[in-house]
Amino acid sequence: MPYGALQQLVTSALDKTPVKGYTHNFYRYPARFSPTFASTAIHLFSKPGDIVLDPYMGGGTTVIEAMLAGRHVIGTDLNSLAVFIAKVKTTKLNPNEKNIIIQWAKKIIPSLKYNIPALSLNETRQDNRIRNMTLPCARFIKKVVTVALSSIDNLPTSQTRDFARCAVLRTTQWALDGRKTHAALHQYRSKLQEHIFQMIDQLEEYAGNVTAQYGRFPNCNLFETNASQIDKIPFFATDNIKADLVVTSPPYPGLHVLYHRWQINGRRETPAPYWIANCQDGQGDSYYNFGSRHQPNHHSYFENSLKTLKSIRNVLRPGAYMIQLLAFSDPQSQLSRYLVNMDSAGFKEVNLKRHQTASNNARIWRNVPNRKWHASLQGNTSGSKEVVLVHKAD
Repeated sequence: MPYGALQQLVTSALDKTPVKGYTHNFYRYPARFSPTFASTAIHLFSKPGDIVLDPYMGGGTTVIEAMLAGRHVIGTDLNSLAVFIAKVKTTKLNPNEKNIIIQWAKKIIPSLKYNIPALSLNETRQDNRIRNMTLPCARFIKKVVTVALSSIDNLPTSQTRDFARCAVLRTTQWALDGRKTHAALHQYRSKLQEHIFQMIDQLEEYAGNVTAQYGRFPNCNLFETNASQIDKIPFFATDNIKADLVVTSPPYPGLHVLYHRWQINGRRETPAPYWIANCQDGQGDSYYNFGSRHQPNHHSYFENSLKTLKSIRNVLRPGAYMIQLLAFSDPQSQLSRYLVNMDSAGFKEVNLKRHQTASNNARIWRNVPNRKWHASLQGNTSGSKEVVLVHKAD
């Protein structure tokens, strides 16, 4: 790797700029990937027209940045919520759909009140996805969201319904997730309307810039699948197409990351995001993290990780790069095991030792920015740092 390219990668990895711009803030997905790092990696290790793959796409950061860079993009995730969010972030609204959402925001949001009965309330009570939403801090928000979702069902297209649901999802997360104090009803209404208009402007700006790169707004190839099955996707299996670059952040071994829950009222967990997004959620946290963090030696994690890495290697052309950001609960033992997996899957690590990084170490480590308040209270734990890994497909 040229020294100049490495220095650019180091600088982008250490960048502390908050996640912002375009559609990145449509939803605060856990362990959010750095757009600056993703964009830098894409520009350094691929060229316009190449295929960029993110097999653990989460909220779609790599997908967004790859499209902005004029690359073709494939994103996969086993979490239906992640696929929903990434889809909304990368789906263009036509002028009529934009107007429909604006009229919905102006008419419906100001009328949302706690004491308005909703026809779907009885049905909602039977939905397991609202668990813990009857707690004092969430009860009134739950009813307002129920009314909002009922009105969203009347919107005419799937694009308008998904966009509105994403706005409600974003606002309800702001109101409940990890907060020390809950938001008042008037604050919720105001924030929801603010989010709607912000998101419309951000999506319009994003779509304009992507169109400038492609000459049109392309389809985005997103799949809900386990990364171990990527080589079974028809795009790769049938068409025999190979990806040119992977930029991604896999699940972290031994660390508790809630990809499928919010924490409310003293860190009680609720699957309400799936209710709002109209997605299915039937899995525990070990499913989304490749294994339980309580398992001795984390054998399940490394076994599942190896399966996904082999599948990823199968869809990459020889010589393609795989760039990752990864954290560990025990870096000293787990990093070496992960590198063994990479080698077993057919990847060779790029030697960075001949270069000087910002910290004068052989590897690039970064502090995870914008951690939640209850995580920050624990200080600089092992899981508060991520390492940059650069590999090439043999």
